[in-house]
Amino acid sequence: MTARPTPDDLLARVQAEEAQKQRGTLKIFFGYAAGVGKTYAMLETAQRARAAGQDIVVGYVEPHGRAETEALLEGLETLSQQPLDYRGVTLREFDIDAALRRHPEIILVDELAHTNAAGSRHAKRWQDVEELRGAGIEVWSTLNVQHIESLNDVIAQVTGIAVRETVPDSIIESADELELIDIPPEELLSRLQAGRIYLPEQARRAAGNFFQKTNLSALRELSLRHAAQRVHQDVELGRRERSVLQSWATGERLLVCVGPSPTTTRVIRTAKRMAAALDAPWLAVAIELNSIADSPSRQEQIARHFRLAEQLGAETITLSGSDFTTTLLDYARSRNVTKIFIGKTRHPRWKRLFGSIVDDVLEQSGDIDVYIIHGEAGGSPIPRPWSASRDWPWRPYLMSLAAIAMGSGVAWLLKHLQVADAEANTVMVFLAAVAVSAYWLGRGPAVFASIVAVLTFDFCFVPPLWTFAVADTQYVVTFAVMLSIALGISTLTSRLKTQVERTRLREQRTAALYHLGQQLSSLSGSVFLVAVAGKEIADLCGGEVAIYLREPSGPPRLLYGERTRIATHPVSQPAAHWVIEHDQLAGAGTSTLPNAIALFFPITASQETTGALAILVPDVQRLLEPDQRRLLEACANQLALALERDRLAIDAAESRIRAEAEQVRSTLLSSVSHDLKTPLAAIAGASSSLLQTPSLPEEVRRQLLESVAEEAQRLNRLLENILQMSRLDAGAVSPNKQWHVLEEIVGSALHRTASELKNHPVKVQLPNDLPLMLFDGLLLEQLLVNLLENAARYTPPGTTVCITAAIDSHKLRLTVSDAGPGLEPGTEKRIFEKFYRASPGADSGRGSGLGLAICQAIVQAHGGQISASNRPGGGAEFVAILPLAPGAPHVPLEETTQST
Repeated sequence: MTARPTPDDLLARVQAEEAQKQRGTLKIFFGYAAGVGKTYAMLETAQRARAAGQDIVVGYVEPHGRAETEALLEGLETLSQQPLDYRGVTLREFDIDAALRRHPEIILVDELAHTNAAGSRHAKRWQDVEELRGAGIEVWSTLNVQHIESLNDVIAQVTGIAVRETVPDSIIESADELELIDIPPEELLSRLQAGRIYLPEQARRAAGNFFQKTNLSALRELSLRHAAQRVHQDVELGRRERSVLQSWATGERLLVCVGPSPTTTRVIRTAKRMAAALDAPWLAVAIELNSIADSPSRQEQIARHFRLAEQLGAETITLSGSDFTTTLLDYARSRNVTKIFIGKTRHPRWKRLFGSIVDDVLEQSGDIDVYIIHGEAGGSPIPRPWSASRDWPWRPYLMSLAAIAMGSGVAWLLKHLQVADAEANTVMVFLAAVAVSAYWLGRGPAVFASIVAVLTFDFCFVPPLWTFAVADTQYVVTFAVMLSIALGISTLTSRLKTQVERTRLREQRTAALYHLGQQLSSLSGSVFLVAVAGKEIADLCGGEVAIYLREPSGPPRLLYGERTRIATHPVSQPAAHWVIEHDQLAGAGTSTLPNAIALFFPITASQETTGALAILVPDVQRLLEPDQRRLLEACANQLALALERDRLAIDAAESRIRAEAEQVRSTLLSSVSHDLKTPLAAIAGASSSLLQTPSLPEEVRRQLLESVAEEAQRLNRLLENILQMSRLDAGAVSPNKQWHVLEEIVGSALHRTASELKNHPVKVQLPNDLPLMLFDGLLLEQLLVNLLENAARYTPPGTTVCITAAIDSHKLRLTVSDAGPGLEPGTEKRIFEKFYRASPGADSGRGSGLGLAICQAIVQAHGGQISASNRPGGGAEFVAILPLAPGAPHVPLEETTQST
């Protein structure tokens, strides 16, 4: 029976297929020990692939001196290895850059779990393989079962040898093909004795340690189980792809309790194996109790366990609460957790009498299964909170003792002054001293102060004095109540202080993110955004910050932190480039480019990784703590979103400009096509008449020639307006300001428009005290020419055109008015738009609609403004107000009244 897949399943399948197309595949030749024939089988398969015409290259193969293995390398292209100097010895490592440049179809990279030499790009070879796959290259590699991370502790228990070189399970799970290479242990031991695996001396050491039949049989069983599990997963995946069965709704979800105990490492690995077997997601959760402040050593240990869990594929979460069990189980139920894994170390019998966290979880878990993983004795102990401190461990206790001593002095003074009810006041004084100790010194010194306060009260204030004996048995109750209240006060006060400190820390982080977001939201431009973000993050971390941004081609560009040590370090540029390309954390404290001095965070937006954030602090491990890492990732994400917003705004502005330019182009073509066609038709008709009729009368010939000249001049003015408008819109014209006499500019404009104004009287009124004016003479003349032509075009013949000027508050008021029909109501502002034409007037159809738009652009280029309105007595009035430059020399002029 088949089931129709849901749209979400189809979408997820398509997305996974698309993502897989961009990555190279991985084939692992899998075995249970060295010598089973993994490299030999890989080379045999490679020879068949080469014979079939596939492009296959040997990136790195370790033949271990085996002649039959070296023989299979013949005929295969082999890349040269990278020499690295390590402590005076030259080592040969896999050259990943050479492999990326060659970019074959298939590449062989032996020993997937190998640790690269210092100075390599990656700490592990599996990271090299991941980068090759990211570049679209298919990789073949080899792996033994003891190198699987989740099986590390099991291998150590079986063989007694802790394997240091491991591969994360996620890498093996992402492999497209797992080919099991298997031989019986007896045959493997025969190969070892025959010298076909190691040299004789190495073979003897291996036979006495690792290569024992019991070890090999156990390793073989683990490899067979792992291979069978992989086959089962492949079968289930194929059935789901063919929709044979519906998706299983098991709802399995695992949760691991993460703490500072060494047992946590084993718990995490056990949970990973269970999650892989159940094909279920799993969580790693740490609980911060409000009543207890974790020491830096405990926080570092928890952060180390979190990194292991993340490497194995877990989702890590840190929770805060007043009760461990309640906080854990409430969260587990909110996430539909079905199984909880918790570690339990061995304690003395007397400690178990008071119960434990494990017992509370078991009692309150309800329908959630709880798996208890016992820790091994002799694990590395967690340092005490004071072991990393420079202060003397007993100093807080001495200070609490001093507080009780001061309280005793105050109580003795009250008793000496015979204050009413002095005994009750004495108890209050001691409780106050306990509260002060709890707030300033912590819970331990406060408990110590509580006990000392009761003993001091008994010794110094309860008769008989100066002895711990009690004359009245009622004081026993007083001592018990006093001790209970003191312990309660110490617990509540220290818990309150811890809560206040954690709240303050969270408030500081929230405020930092808010302030960073506020700063970034109010700015634009990548330079300013990066500068603000770099300064804020540097203040937040207390270290040096450098920010690299992606370049379209070539290495990333350092945009912030040029004077930091990060900028001068030779590994910083390659590290930033790798982080940008792979969108992963790298640098100091990580396994990728660990020789860098800074930690690099990817700056990832919604569409791509735009840059890398490098942070250099004295203690880089502090940046890798879960809370601090999330804070820095949030800062990097805010910067990425701000950069993306700025880039999208620029793209939108460019798109708008292109759209407007296209619209202007279309409008221009539609608007001027008639204006261009009319003069051209007139010129063509007149010239054809002159050519076809040579014997025309002189008067007719003259009229035709005048028509040709007039239309040519009109066409020239139209093209000049179009060119001028396009230059003004593009910002290519900037005023060339010089000192000018306004009378000369007006006279030149009247001379240029003499033919248009031949039927219009012109009246010019200029004051005789006008100073020299700092304008662009050519642009101002063009302004007057366009205004005068507009007046001549839209007013009846015989009407007067007036030009007046006046000085008003250090501004020039230049007015051109006419006595025509005026402007239509509501068009006073629209007439300055490009290609807008007014309807009145005998010659309204002859305008291009650009003259007044050019006037407005010229006035705005001079920092002024222009307006149009109807005159009270009839006609239109155009007023240009232009600012005057200070300090102009005064040139007196005679008052001029000119009529034309």
